[in-house]
Amino acid sequence: METLSQHLEYLGLCGDDTESEDQILESLNGILLALTEDKQRSFSLLRESGIFLTLAKILKGNPRCAVKAAQVLSEIAKNDEMKKPCIEADLVVTLIPLLESTDQEMLLHAGRAIGRICYDNRDLQEELVKVGVISSLVRILTDYAESEPLVHVDLLALCNLADLDTAKEALSKTKVAEQLVKQLRRAENHERLEIIFEVLQALAENDALKVQLVEAGVQEVLSDILLRLQGNSQAEDTCIVKAASDLIVSLLLGDGNCIRMVQVGIIHQLLDLLEKHVESGDVSVQHAALSALRNLAIPVVNKVQMLEEGVAERIQVLLRSEMPPVQFKLLGTLRMLADGQADAAEILGQDPMLLNRLVQWCDVKDHAGVHGEANRLLASIVRHNRSQEVVKAVQEAQGVKHLVSMTTSEHAALQNEALNALAIASAIDLDILEASFKESQLVQSLHRLLQDDNTTPEVKYNSMTLLCSLLNSGDLRQEIEEDKIKETLEQLCSHSNANVVKEAAATLQVLKGEPPH
Repeated sequence: METLSQHLEYLGLCGDDTESEDQILESLNGILLALTEDKQRSFSLLRESGIFLTLAKILKGNPRCAVKAAQVLSEIAKNDEMKKPCIEADLVVTLIPLLESTDQEMLLHAGRAIGRICYDNRDLQEELVKVGVISSLVRILTDYAESEPLVHVDLLALCNLADLDTAKEALSKTKVAEQLVKQLRRAENHERLEIIFEVLQALAENDALKVQLVEAGVQEVLSDILLRLQGNSQAEDTCIVKAASDLIVSLLLGDGNCIRMVQVGIIHQLLDLLEKHVESGDVSVQHAALSALRNLAIPVVNKVQMLEEGVAERIQVLLRSEMPPVQFKLLGTLRMLADGQADAAEILGQDPMLLNRLVQWCDVKDHAGVHGEANRLLASIVRHNRSQEVVKAVQEAQGVKHLVSMTTSEHAALQNEALNALAIASAIDLDILEASFKESQLVQSLHRLLQDDNTTPEVKYNSMTLLCSLLNSGDLRQEIEEDKIKETLEQLCSHSNANVVKEAAATLQVLKGEPPH
């Protein structure tokens, strides 16, 4: 400690003397040595010495000693209590220009010092972005892509800044996406992969950067990583697989990105991943991959390609899962595939195993999400296919009663989906459904919907459309007449909604046996 005091005293007196460089370097090395021997006492002496202003002078005016001064600072800044005097001496402002250096050692120590001083300090981080640190970081990542220590420091800095909107905005004007994809491709250890994924996940919140990442081919690299780690059960590998799956989900915002992802074959990697993890039961990976698949199934052009590639059939392997989160995502993905696609609805609607499982899930009471999605998929299959075979298959699987029950849901969207599905089914083959409708008391349910003041106009309208179909059955017509629905329809003729009034009048005409106008 006595030697350290002497070094500090010397630097205080001669720190800006360019003719004493050897002695200055010796004193800076003396500080580094003292820090390795007794950190706490050294920090205490450093704080009292006022060395920070001297270090700023050396960094600005003594190129030969500046690298060593930056190294001293990076070591000092490891201690939280030492950050404040560094900030007060304006050392961050002094260090930033040094990031333009071509000396790799200078870049390394200056980068570490800035990162440590500014860690967890949002105001300082915003200041760094404002003075242009982003372009320096991207330049280092580009020019020294093979230097492991420099890339590590650079990625840590990006990781600390990437959450800032100002940083994302600045990064979107650089070629950072290209460089990060390059680093992701060459990353070999888990720590490096984790840092890159953390940066990418933050950047994927910015639309411009998201597009740049896809243009840089991030999806191909993610696909390779998933393929490479598939089958590995180590916890570290599973974390990387989960991070890759989560990133795919984040990137899939906007049809353009989704279409590009499908074109490069990401789907089969996700399906391979799902089939592997349904065996090992890693729910988080299944959940992420299913979220990605669901998003991929949104653009119409993707639905067609996914169906042609057998996604619906392969995904049903997961029907073995007993995990509600997985079941929920699976059902949502299948519903997305069936949306507007008669072929998909037909494939799903004539699969006895799927229909039986769907009907079981429709009965689930302890997971509202699974219960709701199962009912919605059942309704979707009927609505989008409109074939007699599918109606018959749903009837045989005892799914009709669940569609009837769905008409009384607390969500108007679900009520309308069920009413539309039942109207389509009864228009296709009322005879086969008649017994189920009577058993599940469909007529009485519809009457309650029409009587209830809280029922939305659209639900009332769709209920009456379904009633018109049911009047084609003698037995159901008799139930409608016995339940005195006629009186309710007459009341609805003075409803505040014009569409409800029109449909009530039309339904009354059909009920009276008159042709509708």
